[in-house]
Amino acid sequence: MLELIDAAVAGGWDHRRACAYLELGEGRAWRWRERRAAGTLDDRAPGGHPVHAITPAEEQAILEVFEAHQDSDRSHRKLAHRGSYEGVVWVSESTVRRVLAAHRLRLRLPRRTGRSERRPFPEWASYERHSIWIYDTTRFARCKSTHVVMIMDLVTRKWITELVSAEETGLQVQLAFTHALELEGLLERVDAHQAQLADPTVDDPDRPVLLAVSDNGPQMTSGSTREFLAMCAIAQHFGRPGTPTDQAWIESLFSHIKADWPHLDAIRDPAILRAELATVRHEYNTRRLHAGIGYVTPDDEHEGRGPTIRAARRAGLRRARRLRLAYHRGQPQTEARA
Repeated sequence: MLELIDAAVAGGWDHRRACAYLELGEGRAWRWRERRAAGTLDDRAPGGHPVHAITPAEEQAILEVFEAHQDSDRSHRKLAHRGSYEGVVWVSESTVRRVLAAHRLRLRLPRRTGRSERRPFPEWASYERHSIWIYDTTRFARCKSTHVVMIMDLVTRKWITELVSAEETGLQVQLAFTHALELEGLLERVDAHQAQLADPTVDDPDRPVLLAVSDNGPQMTSGSTREFLAMCAIAQHFGRPGTPTDQAWIESLFSHIKADWPHLDAIRDPAILRAELATVRHEYNTRRLHAGIGYVTPDDEHEGRGPTIRAARRAGLRRARRLRLAYHRGQPQTEARA
């Protein structure tokens, strides 16, 4: 830059004009000239020498805190607060980061667990009704001490039953499944399987009535629940811990119920909530069209009417298209342009 300015001045340019053309402050250019004359034109470290810079002792203390706590405090922010917490050094988070970078020190982050894949359902679980049931427990805003166990047919999306209780134990799961089996007429199949089981506490996957899908809640994984379901020849399938998407079907049921019928969250009396849930369950199963099963009601899909309804819609769409084509072909061209 100085050589360009010198050449411009030698060619008749004014010094100030040359600096302005190069977008360089004239005062900086003169300081560079003084440093060039003194033979110290090398680049200096940015920032100069601030009077509030940390001392060598503080820098050493930061390094000691890093060595002592790098395995537990895995961020420069935590290390800064650790230093003051231990009464060793009082510096900002950015200062710790700058010191570690100057010494080329890096915090070792914990190794993340590999992404696991959802365990598939057993091969014997066919994709038809009364083959896979999913259940879970939810709560409503105003009934804070009330828990609701809901059971749904995963394939047909039919909300089978619910149990409103002040407790959340394996007993509620057993009562809910007993009621669901009775409503769906499966108790005779359970009795037939019970006669074949040598040990009612051992789940035999070769002779199941259905598959029960749930998360890893204590009421689902308890020994009493396992023994009861095994006695009913119901196999269990658990999702991955901390992965609610493995139970997306039942979570979707909860979200739709609370969004479409928001008055449920305003109910305080468990008896009223129990009655309202029965009404909502009837509307959900018989009136609400479900996108996951082809825009038919869960009751239609559960009773086998879903394929007929979907086929009728496809036929209706084709018929309507033919009628529209015939209508527009019969219209005069002038009218069509208008």
